[in-house]
Amino acid sequence: MASFKYFPHTEEDLREMMEAVGVKSLDELYADIPESVRFKGSYELPEAMSEQDLRQYFDTLGMLNDQLVCFAGAGCYDHYTPSVVPNIVQRSEFLTSYTPYQAEISQGTLHYIFEYQSMMAELTGMDVSNASMYDGATATAEAVMMAFAAAKKATKVLVSATLDPKVRRVVDTYAHYHGIDIVTIRQADGVTDKADLMQKLSEGGVAGVLLQAPNYYGIIEDFTDVADAVHDAKALLIINSVAADLGVLRTPREWGADIAVGDGQSLGIPMTFGGPGVGYMCCTEKLIRKMPGRIVGLTKDDRGQRAFVLTLQAREQHIRRQKATSNICSNQSLMALFVTIYLSIMGKQGLVEAANLSYAGAHYLCDKLVATGKFKLTYDQPFFNEFCVTTNEPVDELLTHSVGCGFLGGVKVDDHTMLIAVTEKRTKEEIDEFVEILNETSL
Repeated sequence: MASFKYFPHTEEDLREMMEAVGVKSLDELYADIPESVRFKGSYELPEAMSEQDLRQYFDTLGMLNDQLVCFAGAGCYDHYTPSVVPNIVQRSEFLTSYTPYQAEISQGTLHYIFEYQSMMAELTGMDVSNASMYDGATATAEAVMMAFAAAKKATKVLVSATLDPKVRRVVDTYAHYHGIDIVTIRQADGVTDKADLMQKLSEGGVAGVLLQAPNYYGIIEDFTDVADAVHDAKALLIINSVAADLGVLRTPREWGADIAVGDGQSLGIPMTFGGPGVGYMCCTEKLIRKMPGRIVGLTKDDRGQRAFVLTLQAREQHIRRQKATSNICSNQSLMALFVTIYLSIMGKQGLVEAANLSYAGAHYLCDKLVATGKFKLTYDQPFFNEFCVTTNEPVDELLTHSVGCGFLGGVKVDDHTMLIAVTEKRTKEEIDEFVEILNETSL
């Protein structure tokens, strides 16, 4: 029986476990796997290296990645990360994966989760926040399930056509296996068609309405009177937002939302070639018992000192699994800590400044592109830091050309439409060079 020095189990441990399951060797555990699919070659493992050699090896691998100037967005953005944030997050006491079941030994973890909840509730304007979700897409799908669970007989959830298609696919998957009927609200000139929304609400049977602000095209939609119509139909209003945008834009609560969801990646979390991010979910106090995931509360111990605990345990899966709204119970605690440190360092003024720089850069880039005569703004609507442009040039060729010049040029919407984002990290020089690259006549 092989023994591996990095495995915690002793030979005696292994023997006891095999006796308990009724096998004589570890190989018997894999007896049902056909020989035809078993790997019989040798693993190409490198020789052992010194620490210095190992660092150089991975540095060399890292240099194979193309580090592009990023003008792509569509849900994942290249925002500034204060250097202190990753340094604090990398402390050993934060890198544990342990879930804080025992409050008496998890006060530090529970404390920063509580601070995260407080900040996200303030950012969205909502009453309560949970202890974070996996990402914005699953948080949105969980919100749809909340609306469905809160409704008595309604089975439909209306979803705007201006919702990010990636999020929509996750919502559709969740809904399919929970008996929820997803109905699309048409779009008109890049925004939710309010007339179509009102018509579908009047037909009845609606549990919730899901909108995005700013929407997938970067447009700042006007949801005036929408919440009243949704609530008159006995439905819940869900608004998905990019977290950083809420530093300057109207909050979901100000729009009358019952549930606010989205991704917190924009709060300083690096893009890191696609993840991780962190989903946020906030809601009104009325819906707190329908909210999935964990909630940390503040109380006092028997000595009168401040203490943090997991609260509302009765609706958690490990207590009433068969009655749970969701089977999500863990939280993205490390990424929630990342967001918490970022927000505490940036503060309200820093968040507003970053947002204003992103807004100014996006409008400057848009004006420069339109001035070339090769691009036009796809929708004549107000936008924040992201916008769609239409061109006669094939978008695939434009994006391939920009990558060859060191720029991640945007996200393809269709063959002649692209979605471009600007953050506070983009300089005027980078924007001007990007315009020149896209304006080149021979691609």
